[in-house]
Formats: sequence, structure tokens, C-alpha cells
Amino acid sequence: MIEGRIAMTTPDVRERSTSPFGRLALAGLLVSALLVPAAAHAQVKAVARPGAKPAWSKGLRPISPESYYHAIECGKQGGDDPACVFWDTGLCQNDDFTLAFYSAYKQVAYQVWAAVRQKQAAPQPSYQAAQRTRVTVGVSPVRGSKNTFTDLVLKRGGKAAPPVDRSVSGGSGRFTFDYSAWAPTTTVTLEMVGRAKTVSCVIPPAVLRSFR
Repeated sequence: MIEGRIAMTTPDVRERSTSPFGRLALAGLLVSALLVPAAAHAQVKAVARPGAKPAWSKGLRPISPESYYHAIECGKQGGDDPACVFWDTGLCQNDDFTLAFYSAYKQVAYQVWAAVRQKQAAPQPSYQAAQRTRVTVGVSPVRGSKNTFTDLVLKRGGKAAPPVDRSVSGGSGRFTFDYSAWAPTTTVTLEMVGRAKTVSCVIPPAVLRSFR
């Protein structure tokens, strides 16, 4: 009985696929598939900011006595734009979004830098507060961009590492991650998702080691 049904339906299918009307319908489907636009995607490669002193090559990590005093020395440099404090400037250069990182190291270095810049004595920021600080990435639109930001996805080895906290509002976002997500043992990819296109930033281990 099953064989009979197969035998009965097969000629109909063959006839539809070989008839002029069948071939026309098939051609229409192929054209429609070709006309559906693929999701827009752009890729950039992260570049470490040069000239950051004192030198650091251990990447983002929870605060420790070593990184705490290293950050204080960084902040003591003063100046308008020390590379060791603002190491994330221009990290993933693109036409749509800009990134800003905040970490325990940056928290300490920034507080010292702000005081020194005001001609004040270098303070000793709270070590306990730095211990509670994770890594937060802020995403903002580049001036003139029409690609509205919707999400940030961090991937390690092709697998997404979810943030511990996130907020998106008005075309900007803040995403907080544990330090393990930034370990410089493998390439990290940041996908800045916009309504018009997604911008992927590839961050190799050598660049991750310069994070602080």
C-alpha cells in the first residue's frame, strides 16, 4: 500500500518539476532567495595604544598589590591623556561605535591621575573598592552614525561569554564581565550589534595582554 502511494505521487512531482510552469516557479524561488539581503557585517582588528608607561603585559585581572601600586605609578604621570590610564582609546576603531573600558586598575590609576592633574598629592585609593570592581565596557555611537546600537556580544573561541550585568538605552550600552572573560589565552571577539549592521572587533592575545 505504501509502495502504491509512492508510485502514485512520484509522477505528479516529476511532472510539476519538469513542466514549464514548474520550472518557472522554481526560477522564481531562486531569484527571491538571491534578492534577500544578507545580514550586514563589518570586521576590524583591535590595536593596542602605543607608549603606555609603566609597561604592563598581564592583561585585565582582579586587583592585587602588584597591580594596585602599578596603577598608582601610572596615575602619577599626570598630563592630559596618559596612555596607561586611557589605554582603551581607539581600541576598535570603526565608523559606528566607540568603546570605553573600566576596570579595577583604571579605577585606581584614574583617581590618582585626577588628583595629580589638579596639583594635589597623589592619593592612595581604596583597595577594597578596587577589589569589588569588575570589567565594564561602555558602548557609544560615533558622531553621525545612523547604526543604532542594540547589543554587545563577547566571544572566546567562538563561544559567547555572557555579561554579569547589562543595560542598553538611547543607542548606548554598558556591559559588565568577570575578569576571566578577558584572559589573554585566546582571541576575543567583540560583536557590536546595530540595527543596520554588526561590527566585529577581533582582539588577539597580544593586544589583550596590554589591557590593564
